[in-house]
Amino acid sequence: MNSSTTSPSVPQRPRLVVLRGEDLPPGHERIDDHPGLGEVVYATADELSATLPGADVLLVWDLFTEALADSWSKADSLKWVHAATTGVDNLMFPGLVESDVLVTNSRGVFDEHIAEYVLGLVISFAKDFPGTWDLQRERQWRHRETERVAGRRVLVVGTGPIGRAIARKLTAVGMDVRGSGSHARDGDPDFGSVAESSLAGPGADGGRTLLDELPEADYVVVAAPLTESTRGLVDREFLDLMKPTARLVNIARGPIVVQSDLVAALDRGAIAGAALDVFEREPLKAINPLWGLPGSVVSPHMSGDVVGWREDLLELFLDNLARYLDGRGPRNVVDKSRGYVPG
Repeated sequence: MNSSTTSPSVPQRPRLVVLRGEDLPPGHERIDDHPGLGEVVYATADELSATLPGADVLLVWDLFTEALADSWSKADSLKWVHAATTGVDNLMFPGLVESDVLVTNSRGVFDEHIAEYVLGLVISFAKDFPGTWDLQRERQWRHRETERVAGRRVLVVGTGPIGRAIARKLTAVGMDVRGSGSHARDGDPDFGSVAESSLAGPGADGGRTLLDELPEADYVVVAAPLTESTRGLVDREFLDLMKPTARLVNIARGPIVVQSDLVAALDRGAIAGAALDVFEREPLKAINPLWGLPGSVVSPHMSGDVVGWREDLLELFLDNLARYLDGRGPRNVVDKSRGYVPG
């Protein structure tokens, strides 16, 4: 069974392991003192193998760890894994995917945060704020003309909740927003027209694909989950279809973009710029050329991290924990065959 919408059989006072990183969840006392739980154990990645036996529930608070895959053989009673992230690609290893273990994520926490960040990046590109700041540091008075945002075409690759929040924000400032998803369709409430996320054409039933949309887009925003179908999607062929004046924004997952192809595209001026919040390997090494290429904006995987985001993650987990303990269906059940929450 790859997914479920109801809780598995709940043991009396289940044992919870929290896979932590450097920090404990804020207000973790609310977990420790929860009347419905038995033992609560906090473990780092190195400690997980020793603490996982006998665990019924695992809260993955270490956001990008692959420790569970390494320790999977020790998961002898695990029934539910909750990820304190939206993306769960680090959990989609065969053992977990093929098991009956329920997986939920933190879908909904970051949508508006990331949408605001993307809006800021688009405006920054159009108004050349980086150029203004550079000239200010150099104390140079240099008049320039900037671009309009209203009327520009945006293609959002990924039509889930984050992509939809981005579409609404960009539509609100007058941009012409289109979407790209698993299948083409018209009449979408947030995107209007959705093209099939394929570089082959035409799409199913003759619908539009990326071949049609990319040459018309002034901005391409990547907001899709990392799956086998999206890994390496933004490659040289994808980038060559974009306008020389277009910009790429990636707030999804680094491996969706072939980094070497993007570096080459920026270096030869095939596209005008790229704002990247995620990378193939993080943290980005200081020697990486993306730091200094023309039109490149680098940020350290922070587009969804506003003041209070950790507290919001804890609230969502505690709500799902109450649902689990009550035998109700939890929120945000991941379809493990797809690697994301459908719908």
